[in-house]
Amino acid sequence: MRIGAFEIQEPLPELQEPHVLAILRPWVNVGRVGTQVLSQLERHFVSQGLGELVRPGQFLDFTRYRPRSRMVAGRREMTIPNSTISYARREEGPDFLFFNLREPHAFGEDYVDSIVEILKTFGVKRYCLIGGMYDIVPHTRPLLVSGATGGQQASEEARRVHVQESNYQGPTSITSLITQESLKLGIEHMTFVVHLPQYVQLEEDYAGAARLMDLLCSIYNLPPHLVDNERAKRQYQELTAAVERNSELKGVLQQLESQYDALQQPQEEAPPPLSPEVEKFLRELDQRTDES
Repeated sequence: MRIGAFEIQEPLPELQEPHVLAILRPWVNVGRVGTQVLSQLERHFVSQGLGELVRPGQFLDFTRYRPRSRMVAGRREMTIPNSTISYARREEGPDFLFFNLREPHAFGEDYVDSIVEILKTFGVKRYCLIGGMYDIVPHTRPLLVSGATGGQQASEEARRVHVQESNYQGPTSITSLITQESLKLGIEHMTFVVHLPQYVQLEEDYAGAARLMDLLCSIYNLPPHLVDNERAKRQYQELTAAVERNSELKGVLQQLESQYDALQQPQEEAPPPLSPEVEKFLRELDQRTDES
């Protein structure tokens, strides 16, 4: 059946007070942290496919999200980028809907309306967006998570797992309207964004994924083995060894550590500012990233 711009499989599954866990590529998915977490949860719960956009090209620019070609049994097959939905039932607690979303390039309001219609159709109780962003933080300290919530229980749970309230103002995604519309329908929302070291920019940041998974395990009473701390630890240990061999990067890390530590203390004094050299290094890093 059609729900907005999505084709949803029938018969519709009966879900108990479902919660949505969503990722948005590429806006808040640096280090592929959201992708890693969602994929792991889909495997763990043996999720079932539910739907996808009927005509993804209505919303997505295929010169930005490239179709992929591969050979299967001697024949060429094309995979077209899409936004997909799957679901999983649980014995205890709310069932899950997993939204693997791509940020639209056109008709954003229609895209948002379609997603909101799906929330209404399945009687969703909470919409939770997870992801990552780059920040001027050191990899040698616990990764910070910031976010926003709507609804009393969601706000209490976010405080319990020490999510910092975000005060971000600036450019955002049109899909942020999903949370705004959700509140009008009485649907709680959460946004959890892990802050990753800007000077690293790993293709897959295992520590960031582990940090997000740890939050979800605490909130939803999921098994702790889903949090792969060992792989995260090994990756950042290798990073530390690499930093030790780079005198410029080592100096940057020391200043970031000092600033981080100062910000975690009671604010009697302002944290030490970054040196002009470090600020220049980070600006140049941003420029290289934008040009790549």
